[in-house]
Amino acid sequence: MSITREVMAWTKRNGIALCGMSTMTAARAPREPFGELLRQWRGRRRVSQLDLSVAAGVSTRHLSFVETGRAKPSRQLVLLLSEHLDVPLRERNRLLLAAGYAPVYTETSLEAPELAAAREAVRRLLTAHLPFPAVAVDRGWNLVDSNAGVTMLLAGVAPELLRPPMNVLRVTLHPGGMAPMIANLGEWRAHLLGRLRREVAATGDEGLAALLAELRGYPCEQRVPEVELPAPGDIMVPLRLRGGDGEELSFFSTVATFGTPLDITLAELSIEAFYPADEATGRAVTAWQG
Repeated sequence: MSITREVMAWTKRNGIALCGMSTMTAARAPREPFGELLRQWRGRRRVSQLDLSVAAGVSTRHLSFVETGRAKPSRQLVLLLSEHLDVPLRERNRLLLAAGYAPVYTETSLEAPELAAAREAVRRLLTAHLPFPAVAVDRGWNLVDSNAGVTMLLAGVAPELLRPPMNVLRVTLHPGGMAPMIANLGEWRAHLLGRLRREVAATGDEGLAALLAELRGYPCEQRVPEVELPAPGDIMVPLRLRGGDGEELSFFSTVATFGTPLDITLAELSIEAFYPADEATGRAVTAWQG
């Protein structure tokens, strides 16, 4: 695969040494040609070549030539097709690299000065949600930040599962994690695996696919429903936890994301906040937090 001067300049700016093809560069640059990647994204979005060409304002013939490698797409066309296919920012960079262009979307550490305002916004949301638990996670469901309310959920979790990078889904469903404390483990497991399965289908992320396979291998004595159906009185899938004194705590959750991110870190960050599903849970959590 050829590397254009633009890509070489980008790797130099980002501190990536090019010695033929460095390990880091190989990890960033896709193995597949642009046309193959484009076909994969059309398949994931179930968009025909004709529909995409109409939406992007290009001829079907030209789009066909691009997919087969007979024509090189312009940088603008790569970005335009990515937009119409709703490709995540990280994967848009991969498409640009495959087409021979430098990536345009940055991936900035959340601790960097440039993201100070975003970092403060995340911290405000987490703190404002107290005494109830809330977590911020990255695209792989690894914990980025949390509030003090999370400590009550982690009581009894094996210490090795809490070591960084702590994966929230692994902690939740692992037999050494929260799983023994979840009263409706089968239902909650089905809910989480369904969410993760949809994320894998939408992004094609190999890391998420590996995580899904791992989680599916965890034991579960309860029946795992194939379809999420509401129990009498339920309007959302609840998380039901067994309390230390025999009581049951019930939560539902909401998910917040940045609305207009142009940085990969922010685009892949989400905040999940847990709310009491009944008054008894609200009182118990408030009393536990003191």
